[in-house]
Amino acid sequence: MLSVYIGKHEDEIYNPPIYFNNTYEEEWITDEFSKKMILDVDKSTVISPHIIESPVMGAITPKDLSGGVKTLMLMAFCQEENVIFNGTACGDNCAKWILEIAKKKDLTITLHHSMRFGPGPYEIRILNNGEIVHNFKEWVDTVWQFLRP
Repeated sequence: MLSVYIGKHEDEIYNPPIYFNNTYEEEWITDEFSKKMILDVDKSTVISPHIIESPVMGAITPKDLSGGVKTLMLMAFCQEENVIFNGTACGDNCAKWILEIAKKKDLTITLHHSMRFGPGPYEIRILNNGEIVHNFKEWVDTVWQFLRP
């Protein structure tokens, strides 16, 4: 299940892309799930663990991937217990992948904005108040109260 804390959490890894650069493993890059995410989000093709073909930048390394893809791979593959990644590093084009990862494992993230998870149905637990939302209307109605100044 996906659990989301809206706002800054004292235990979150605030900058997942930098964390990724220092912790990723080569197998993550060549994993079929990663290849699909990289192609969908970055429009890039994995050639090898060290080379990814980007239509914009040409041949790049995993460290040159977008912050969104890096964060998704951390969410999918990081084995540390109780780790909370800042999902704000992901754009709305990552939302479907976050939901897919959460189908495979319990996932806790923070968001500092209202991500567009789509119309639903889904189950997302809002950790700020314990509510479970099932669609976009419920999501917006629930998280808005935590985003207002």
